[in-house]
Amino acid sequence: MDNLDYGIIGNCRSAALVSKTGSIDWCCLPEFDSSSVFAKLLDEEIGGSFEILVGDDYSISQKYLKRTALLITTFTNGEDSFEVYDFMPRYHKEGGGYHAPPELIRYFIPLSGRPKFRVKYDPKLEYATGETETYVKRNFVASLTYGEKFDTVFLYTSFNKNAVIEGREIELTEDGYFSMAYNEKIFKSTVNSAYLDMERTKVYWLNWSSRTSRYTEYTQQINRSAITLKMLSYDRSGAVLAAATTSLPETIGEVRNWDYRFCWIRDASMVVKVVSDLGHKNIAKRYLKFIIDLIPDKDEKLQIMYGINKEKKLTEETLDHLSGYKGSKPVRIGNAAYAQRQNDIYGILMDVIHAQLVRFQTDIENGEELWTITKGIVWIVGKHWQEPDKGIWEFRTEDRHFTFSKMLCWVAVDRAIKVARIFGKTHKIDKWKLLEQEIRADIHENAWSEKAQAFTQSYGSEFLDASVLLMESYGFIDAKDPKYVSTVHAVERELSNDGLLYRYKNEDDFGLPSSSFTICTFWFINSLFKIGEVDKARKLFDQLLGYSNHLGLFSEDIDFKTKRLLGNFPQAYSHLALIECAINFSRKASEEQVRANMEE
Repeated sequence: MDNLDYGIIGNCRSAALVSKTGSIDWCCLPEFDSSSVFAKLLDEEIGGSFEILVGDDYSISQKYLKRTALLITTFTNGEDSFEVYDFMPRYHKEGGGYHAPPELIRYFIPLSGRPKFRVKYDPKLEYATGETETYVKRNFVASLTYGEKFDTVFLYTSFNKNAVIEGREIELTEDGYFSMAYNEKIFKSTVNSAYLDMERTKVYWLNWSSRTSRYTEYTQQINRSAITLKMLSYDRSGAVLAAATTSLPETIGEVRNWDYRFCWIRDASMVVKVVSDLGHKNIAKRYLKFIIDLIPDKDEKLQIMYGINKEKKLTEETLDHLSGYKGSKPVRIGNAAYAQRQNDIYGILMDVIHAQLVRFQTDIENGEELWTITKGIVWIVGKHWQEPDKGIWEFRTEDRHFTFSKMLCWVAVDRAIKVARIFGKTHKIDKWKLLEQEIRADIHENAWSEKAQAFTQSYGSEFLDASVLLMESYGFIDAKDPKYVSTVHAVERELSNDGLLYRYKNEDDFGLPSSSFTICTFWFINSLFKIGEVDKARKLFDQLLGYSNHLGLFSEDIDFKTKRLLGNFPQAYSHLALIECAINFSRKASEEQVRANMEE
């Protein structure tokens, strides 16, 4: 089956996708949201790629080096074999900070025999908008475009440069390398320097993984997901990306194709909360700084998303010269949703601020700024919570009173009260409690449907929505509350299809949804776990894990019939929910082990 069989490599500055046959089909430099150097993913004819070609007698396999972001592709025909290590350099500098250049390295190691390969090196700069010309120079291969924008990349290699560019066969007799860099190097690039970069990067990721909490079960899946989320974080600003790609369609041939290389406040806050739960507090501190920098004025409303360098305007345009993934047009860059109103983000943000204050009480920086933001959020929620919005799923036309948005407005005030107690600012609490109680009562009165016996998508609606399953996670309702249990069962009846969930089944701006939204299935599994249906939840969880690609990675969506991965990739949302589910099962398993040991 054709699938998103890619591995991601990255260094918290940019990322690339490497196919299961060792072809780099997506890479943007110098940063995540820059224009593409390789975009075969979005146009197989003109997008550009960096491929390793071997004879038909070779078999190819792929895995990550354990507990790292180094991807190993192995080529063998039984007698002749070699490995390629793909990575983007990232390691600590002696003087502090990180070395994370806009560069990818492919390190070749012969294993046996006399392996031979060819290379197709075909960069197409600036989303392949114009001609990219490639020249062999004395120390490197330079690729340039003089289209609407001038741009260059430089390829350094230990192999014969002319043989590489001409696609001639190369025999691998000793270690070799390619280094594709956005900037021309000052110091000489050699096999030894590439090897040193590889070892330093390996040590960086091993050290990072060693700080990730270990659990009794699903430790490998938790760690792989955590590394993936780390690769989707942008060091320079503290932003966290929704995904590394643009325009991978939710359904093949449809127009639900969006650019996800931005920082959604909702997605990023959830990621930060989960990753800091795993023991990585720096990502949380950087993200809080990102948020503080974005809110200079006390009355400034929060956008739902920003560029990774804090850009506020993300104008959407289409690249009509690209045919799209499997012919799914349009290819979009930018995202018009940045201008939408989504009232849930205030609750999401207050939840992460409260969680970090609880976790790092004695170590929290920017306390005054966070208290100012807290007061500002309650003021905005108090003024606007009764207004309709676009909701978590970003309906582009109609505004509604979405249950999830109302519930997150409640979360904003609830967490603000808790933050006020932490800071000792008790004079605000009585007033805020009245607002919290008013929102809670409003939700119970207007979001509950007697007919559906469930909390529904929006006020006065009979449509169900997977997002209401999060009511328990955010503390709005107890897992044993009959209303919540009934909602879980109603969602299962209406939205579950062969163990996978629709977000909702009512028509949106583009018709009826036709694929499963991966995170919703994880939410459903978690809700089953919470209401006590643990065995059923575990069975569905193990089944869902089986739908990942060959490296354990998930995209945004899954096709109900074929189970192929769809949507942008890898998706931060999907991996943070995987971690939450896995931790629940693992904690329960460890509690049972402790009890069993005591009984012995």
